[in-house]
Amino acid sequence: MSSKHDESRRAFLVSAVVGAGAAGLVSDARAQAETQHGPAETTGQAHAHAGGHGAFFNDDDAATVAAFTERLLPGAPGQPGAREANVLNYIDLALAGAYADQQDFYRRGLNALDAYCRKTHNAPFVKLDPARQDDIVAALEQNKAAGFTWPTAAAFFNTLRTHTIEGMFADPIYGGNKDFAGWRLVGFPGAHPAFTPADMTSREAFAGGALIGLKAQAKRS
Repeated sequence: MSSKHDESRRAFLVSAVVGAGAAGLVSDARAQAETQHGPAETTGQAHAHAGGHGAFFNDDDAATVAAFTERLLPGAPGQPGAREANVLNYIDLALAGAYADQQDFYRRGLNALDAYCRKTHNAPFVKLDPARQDDIVAALEQNKAAGFTWPTAAAFFNTLRTHTIEGMFADPIYGGNKDFAGWRLVGFPGAHPAFTPADMTSREAFAGGALIGLKAQAKRS
């Protein structure tokens, strides 16, 4: 698929986050999930199990989710994508914690995705070139991918897109947004101890200091 397509998809998701407010969009979702199910693992590192597995995903599912999220938010030179931001780690930890009630949703969705890709292109999603991966993603988004019952293709797409956005822009303490990649992308300054009146009213990206997340603040308290 052309780089213009990647730029368009990335710009759409970034603009959606900027419009909603990067911090508010993801913190509300995390707070709601943790109120219902308790906090997810917050070390920012997935626990490796035997065979290289993560906190929830096996190796095959992890590779599929990593490839799928990268097509949702592809990287470019100087602009990090889902892989660089470690979105996979965020989703993996969330499904082992706050989003544990969605484990079966993911298992069934990933199985249906694999079956659809093999039937359509005789190969799993990770083996397809970017153009065909984008065709698969579009089919899910439009609810046109055959073989999905529960979740529906559109529901699976929408959930993965939501979790990709969260993993890209949530505080790094949740395992994604590696090195503040998402915050840097949208010019979000993080939770600094103090802003000047001019900082509070400015529409420009904050450039007054290093980015600060929840883990750094916790260490100082």
